[in-house]
Amino acid sequence: MENKAAFVLLAGGKSERMGFPKGLLVYNQTVWILEQLDRIASTSICTVYIGLGHCYEDYFCVVPWFKDAQHRFVKYNDLKIKVIVNTTPENGSFSTLQAVLAQVPKKQPVIVQPIDVPLLNQTELECIINTTNAIVLPQYEGKNGHPIQLFPKFWNILLKLDQTHENSRLDYQIKKKNPKYCSYVTVQDSSIVHNLNTPEDWENFTQNTELVV
Repeated sequence: MENKAAFVLLAGGKSERMGFPKGLLVYNQTVWILEQLDRIASTSICTVYIGLGHCYEDYFCVVPWFKDAQHRFVKYNDLKIKVIVNTTPENGSFSTLQAVLAQVPKKQPVIVQPIDVPLLNQTELECIINTTNAIVLPQYEGKNGHPIQLFPKFWNILLKLDQTHENSRLDYQIKKKNPKYCSYVTVQDSSIVHNLNTPEDWENFTQNTELVV
């Protein structure tokens, strides 16, 4: 069944520690950002917004249809995909999130995930999707991770923040929210706390997961 939430995949960073755009790393004979989209396509999600910023031209070269997806939804693997290029990526990941949210219908829940966090398994993702609160976070062994589901009454407020302010960070805005508006879903998939930031992180991850069905 089609889910009403839109998936927001953030890939606007410089990837300085990786030394290469993370979404364009080769994985299982494709590139990582397409692998992430393939994983999303196996869920009930039908709409994906991709936030690019630094290195967006590299993404356009490797995945040419991303350029078209700036202007209209493009169909890919049963997903409707829109690409938003953040014009102020130097202001950090929150600025890319704001750029994407500005394009999302104001009453639509969103599921937010950075490109450098592998998508968790379908069953536990659906548990997150089916939990209703302003903010829904997965937890693995007591640690919060991604993806995070945000309902409109919370994420609409994020659009009003000055992206250059030190407190304009998603983690900070979640922490300052009344706890009753946050729900936590315990998961067994450690992917939610992975951060593929360096070549060493990537090597360890691919050695353990590539070609695993």
